[in-house]
Amino acid sequence: MTDIAMHNWWIALAVTTAAGLATGFGSLLVLFAKAPNARLLAFGLAFAGGAMVYVSLGEILNKSILSFSEAYGGQAGFTWGTLSFLAGVLLIVTIDRLVPNPHERLEVDDPYFRQHNRDYVKRVGLLTAVAITAHNFPEGLATFFATLDDPTVGMPLAFAIAIHNIPEGIAIAVPVYYATNNKLYAFVACLLSGLAEPVGALIGYAVLRPFLSDAVFGAVFGVIAGVMVFLALDELLPAAKRYAKGHETVYGLVSGMGVLAISLVLFKW
Repeated sequence: MTDIAMHNWWIALAVTTAAGLATGFGSLLVLFAKAPNARLLAFGLAFAGGAMVYVSLGEILNKSILSFSEAYGGQAGFTWGTLSFLAGVLLIVTIDRLVPNPHERLEVDDPYFRQHNRDYVKRVGLLTAVAITAHNFPEGLATFFATLDDPTVGMPLAFAIAIHNIPEGIAIAVPVYYATNNKLYAFVACLLSGLAEPVGALIGYAVLRPFLSDAVFGAVFGVIAGVMVFLALDELLPAAKRYAKGHETVYGLVSGMGVLAISLVLFKW
């Protein structure tokens, strides 16, 4: 590996790790504040969703098609890029069916958590952490490969995933803290879940590295685009709508797309 390639590799790993550690920041909102602001949370979730949909369809899917086109020609490249996108959707649907991602409300004072005994809530926290960790693996792979290929695409995607990870940290920290009354346990549980992203990236890279080619990059980017779009539509936007009091969801969605679009323009200037 050349010095430039190694430098890009470390940048990609650092960006992926930072996005994953945003889960720990979410836990801090639980441990050092009464409750997250619901309207701000709705805006942030929708913002991340808009950013992820825009970068996935506007940049990452195009990279998949271009990579396949380099290997097989234009018409076949479009076909294989589209099939890879659909394969990514199918992959995350399968993960979601096998390990459903819980969507309980996230406020610390939620009656759901007050009405159940600590052992039960501890199990809820464990299942939540397992589910979110499983979903973090493909997110880490997406961030890593996108940044490794083009930091101007990977960094905005990492930013959107980091925003997405904050409420996931809240979802883990609430039941763990309630059940154990230990801030350190709650924080560590969130960090370990977030570290699934760089771990997933490293495992994916180790498996795919011997086979890297235009076709493999095309497949990876197509799958990434499908995974990201599904996560945005299935998790972020519905969650944002649940917390919204007015138009926060649509404002966040449009703002996320707008900021992502402008950032890509500026990166490429």
